[in-house]
Amino acid sequence: MKLRNDRARASLMLSTLLLTLLGGCQPPSVAPSATRDDHAPATESRLVPETVSLGPRPFYLLDQLHQGPLRTKLEACRGGPFQATQFSIGHRGAPLQFPEHTRASYRAAARMGAGALECDVTFTQDQKLVCRHSQCDLATTTNILETPLAPRCVDPFEPARIDPSTGVLYTAAYARCCTNDFTWAELQTLEAKMDAFDPRATSPAAFIRGSALWRTDLYSNGDQILSHDESIGLFRSLGTTMIPELKTPSVPMPFEGTYTRTDYARAIVNDYRRAGIPPSDVFLQSFDIDTHREWKAYAPEFARNAILGIEPSLEAKTQTRHYIDSLRQAGIRTVASPISMLLTLNNTNEIVATEFAKALRVAEIEIVAWTLERSGRIQDGRVEGKTSDFYLGSMLPSFDNDGDIYRVIHALNIHVGVRAIFSDWPATVTYYANCVGLE
Repeated sequence: MKLRNDRARASLMLSTLLLTLLGGCQPPSVAPSATRDDHAPATESRLVPETVSLGPRPFYLLDQLHQGPLRTKLEACRGGPFQATQFSIGHRGAPLQFPEHTRASYRAAARMGAGALECDVTFTQDQKLVCRHSQCDLATTTNILETPLAPRCVDPFEPARIDPSTGVLYTAAYARCCTNDFTWAELQTLEAKMDAFDPRATSPAAFIRGSALWRTDLYSNGDQILSHDESIGLFRSLGTTMIPELKTPSVPMPFEGTYTRTDYARAIVNDYRRAGIPPSDVFLQSFDIDTHREWKAYAPEFARNAILGIEPSLEAKTQTRHYIDSLRQAGIRTVASPISMLLTLNNTNEIVATEFAKALRVAEIEIVAWTLERSGRIQDGRVEGKTSDFYLGSMLPSFDNDGDIYRVIHALNIHVGVRAIFSDWPATVTYYANCVGLE
């Protein structure tokens, strides 16, 4: 049976190659089925691997980078070729320009050479796992406020209060809509959009059309929310590894009296087991240490690769050694840390590793950094006109323009030794990784 399957696969690949050569272009992808229910985890397929195509942005950034050894090294790689790399992670896909957690966003990230893709995971009213960064972000990431589902939002739309004579904003527009208030069938009727809102909106239509000037709505054109198991099928078809982050519930647990945190933590593992995904291809992630303990007990084969998300805290800053010892005692092997916790400036304005980053390396804890290209345009020590930024942290005053993004990537690689970088536009990290020989 295996030999017959191998022959059939070889025949199909040969036919595809001939069609590609004769047609002078990539073969068309398999048409989606008529109903979403047909997207079982293992059914999405691709005839040939995606050709990595970085687009203009990495080269635009390189053009802005100041002359020096780093630019000289990166200039030598302009001609490619470029390959997918595990060093480059598609953070929710490619949400700099594509609606996050959508097929289009993930496919764009894979085309840009992201070797790993992230699906943030939460649950619906009928306990279906779905890809959402937050359990209650539907108002800013979908068109729900313009649909019949809007009245069922936990906090329906409230218009902004603006002084009619001065234009001063008294109260920002607000709405809060959560996945747990809707079934999976209902969520499938929504259209995804760029994560944004207009705080001065006086109507739902205006509220959902607030994308930042440095992003775009060009690709917000009817794509739908993905379930977690659909993401598994898609990522497998794209040939990437998988980083599902189990989001902390925004509602009291047990949900509706029966769905416990244990059920939730196990459900994400069960999706991969049902799909037959090797544990080596999955990097479970959570910011909750108790979730990691549950994975270690329930699915040790998946827990080995698990990533603990961390955020700035007083303990990590002032009691670094004790904090890191607690991670090791909990069996944590890898952490995902904000870039601002890993890099800083020395007294000559050079980017260097923080003491925290150095301590992680001494403890032999691997590091993944988040998140690159999420802040906006950089100019003269400011990002979008602001003098502070969560992601760039204390480095920002030393930056002249967007080309300095390469300085960040280089410092994360050379000074911190990160294993990979989450990015909202993976092409830039892919370019760097290929240039310096990172797989």
